[in-house]
Amino acid sequence: MPENSPRSSAEPKPSRTSTSRVGNPTRSTPAEPAEPWTDDTETHPSPALKAALTLAAAGAVALTAAAFTPVSPAASPGFTSWPFLALLALAPAAAAIWLALSGKPALGGGLLLGLAALAPGRLVLDLQFAVNGPLTIRPELYLPDRFLGSSAVGGGFWLLVAGDLLTAAAGVVAWRALRSHDEPERRRWRLLVPLLAVVAGAGLLTAPVHSDNGFLLARAAFEGPWPALGGYLLLAAALPLAAVLALAAPSEQTARGALGGLAAGAFGVAAPPVLAGLFRDDLHVTWGPVLTLLATAVVAVLTATRLNESAETPDQGGNVELPGLFWWRLTTGLLGLATAVAALVGASAPQVAVTALNPGAATPVSAAAESPARWFLLAAALVLAVPAALVLVPKTAAVARPVLGVAWAGVVLAGTAVLNTALTATQAGNLAGFGGAAAAAPVFTYDLGAGAAWTFAALVLAALAALAAVGTGVVEREDAGDTTTQSANLTLVAAGAVLAVAAFGLPVFAVPGYVAAGLWSHLDTPSWGLLTAAVVVVGAAALATRSRPKPAAALLTGAALLTALHAAELPLVGGSLGGASPATGFWVALAATAALLAAAGLAVAGGRRAA
Repeated sequence: MPENSPRSSAEPKPSRTSTSRVGNPTRSTPAEPAEPWTDDTETHPSPALKAALTLAAAGAVALTAAAFTPVSPAASPGFTSWPFLALLALAPAAAAIWLALSGKPALGGGLLLGLAALAPGRLVLDLQFAVNGPLTIRPELYLPDRFLGSSAVGGGFWLLVAGDLLTAAAGVVAWRALRSHDEPERRRWRLLVPLLAVVAGAGLLTAPVHSDNGFLLARAAFEGPWPALGGYLLLAAALPLAAVLALAAPSEQTARGALGGLAAGAFGVAAPPVLAGLFRDDLHVTWGPVLTLLATAVVAVLTATRLNESAETPDQGGNVELPGLFWWRLTTGLLGLATAVAALVGASAPQVAVTALNPGAATPVSAAAESPARWFLLAAALVLAVPAALVLVPKTAAVARPVLGVAWAGVVLAGTAVLNTALTATQAGNLAGFGGAAAAAPVFTYDLGAGAAWTFAALVLAALAALAAVGTGVVEREDAGDTTTQSANLTLVAAGAVLAVAAFGLPVFAVPGYVAAGLWSHLDTPSWGLLTAAVVVVGAAALATRSRPKPAAALLTGAALLTALHAAELPLVGGSLGGASPATGFWVALAATAALLAAAGLAVAGGRRAA
């Protein structure tokens, strides 16, 4: 048969020698007439996969029963939601069982993996019913018709917990049944799908609905209590991580199933608030859940296509042609510039919008709307804008791209500090407006202003720019075809990374009466920015030890920019507060900056000597 001719469906597959559990080869069995060639040889679910399917079915039944059973005796669902909740719970499990029993066990098992990836986040989100039910924003299950200081949990809550745990257990068992040590093939959409997953996760962090109901205070995740915030953050983080792991699965069918399950799980979280906005007059649809639905719908469509890149559609040299490096750099640079622009607007626009409810009320003093960290965000935007612009220049793109791949975290570091001021001001203002014996009704309402919205958009764009920078780095490395690494000064790199973690965990300045957020004490919204910056610096330092000289120096330079930006909080933020003096974190940040810059210089010098 000619070498490039397609395999006939009637041609028998090559016989294989199987290996027993003790490692002794068993006798080969004669090959049987093969079905059309696929990447999966098993057509029947294994006992372990059957157990996973059983667990998934039990979890779906529990989640469906939770739609009929009150989660609390103090409140009932805000609309007739049980048909939709039952469909969202039962359809994925039924699809997994049908696929597994119809000759596609890897596809059905992969579906369970995708559903299980979001189960921990959903579990933490559901815990809000037990911690403080009246603060939940789940109108499909819980919408009070009176003021409640607290509420007990009912049978529906325990059914939700059982459904989440069973779904997670099904994913663990399915992973054990499907795991393989085979090397995966190159996959299509390996960078687009994680980008879409980040967009979907960002949508989950916004306010689920807009509310005109006085008993439902609709807020974004960062404004809500810790179980809701933790649940949404877990969901937002699990979406891109699970997408990356799904695309790395050895079996294409498992990869497709996992992405499909991920999309189904995201639909189960984002669809109910959209339905609540459609079915209730006092609730309105917001853009966040709609964005999540649209992004995951695109992922579901891509899942229906072939993921493995065909080895028979190469370029003229016989190698699979990668997307053009020019387009990757263009995308990365534009996303970086868009992040910088959004951060600039967020730093200059008002963080709090004040609305007078009484026509004769005097305009309140709005000094609290100005964040003391606005100059910090402005500096972070400028630090990011420079490498973003240089990425668009061919001669400097190779060096500027790694710097951008680290500098984006500066926007997160400063943006969370700015958002903290906006969130604190709105919460304090609204509590003051409703408090006091003399006030029969609130005079003003305090909402997040345009500056807060633009700052949040900058955080989302920063994450997208980071993923684009990573993708560009992969293309650059494969395009260069050079896998050599340089012997970086591990002592300086390690010292810089350790000092950076310490710097981000310590206050940079001290002001009487002011307590700064930290990594291991006084946790608050800025703590997430500090954690992001610390993780990015450590990751850049580790990657620099496995990179070529120029990219390594660029990564270390970007890490030094982050620590220097952190040290710059002393004049940029402390100067706005007045009376600020340097604290321990300032000196540690300067030491980390010096160590990282020295390591970058040695990396460049080592590369020149090697040349």
